Amino acid sequence: MLGTAIIGKEGSMLKKGPAKKVTIYLNEDTRYHLESLYEAILRFLMHKGVAGATASRAMAGFGAHHLLHTPNIEVLSEHLPVRVEFVESPDKVEELLPTLYDMVSDGLIEVQDTTVFKIAKKESKPEPRHPHEKKRGQAKLMRIYMGEADRWKGEPLHDAIVKTLRMMDIAGATVYRGILGYGAKGHTRKEHFMHRSRDCPVMVAVVDTPEKILAAADAIAEMIEDGLIATSDVDIVRLIHSHPLTEASDAGTHAR
Repeated sequence: MLGTAIIGKEGSMLKKGPAKKVTIYLNEDTRYHLESLYEAILRFLMHKGVAGATASRAMAGFGAHHLLHTPNIEVLSEHLPVRVEFVESPDKVEELLPTLYDMVSDGLIEVQDTTVFKIAKKESKPEPRHPHEKKRGQAKLMRIYMGEADRWKGEPLHDAIVKTLRMMDIAGATVYRGILGYGAKGHTRKEHFMHRSRDCPVMVAVVDTPEKILAAADAIAEMIEDGLIATSDVDIVRLIHSHPLTEASDAGTHAR
């Protein structure tokens, strides 16, 4: 994803009822003056007060030139297709189209009739920034390497490992999914752009006290048939946001 909804400076004029959906297809490397075309379009829409716009990058595609653009071919990866979408009132779209027509010299602009059923905007007050307490200490980092297709008692091995770590009261664990790698056997594990491989490399990272990490490593070693467990000493810095004194006093009152 290249962009998320952007609220214009002039505010949204979008209302419930008939509307127009505009989709602009172009290449990621298409330029407009000194910036990418899709960025220039988003800035223009924001300046004109469009309710919101999104730019999305595709994984592969081809256009009028009949040339397949794919991340697997480096020379073509810079030309991946990008789609810019927004929904606005018919009058607003009619106002914007002439400029968009001039900006898009190589691409496609599609306009569709649509209907807005609901516009929801959550009003939230900014949370006050409280001072935070910094804690430092010694800990151990454990990394567990495996394949995504590895299993343990009928379920994915990485899921089973996370469940085991939770039962052992480990502070936290993060599972990373790789897109390319190989292990001790030399087998290449790769994610292809046309389909999702089921045996991509997976790593689970855990940080906790040395005692807990060593105990967890012993338990997980029995679950892994083909993989690697590595531990290392680390220094941790933990930031803990403190509560205002009023909240602390209220908590103490309720505790009584």
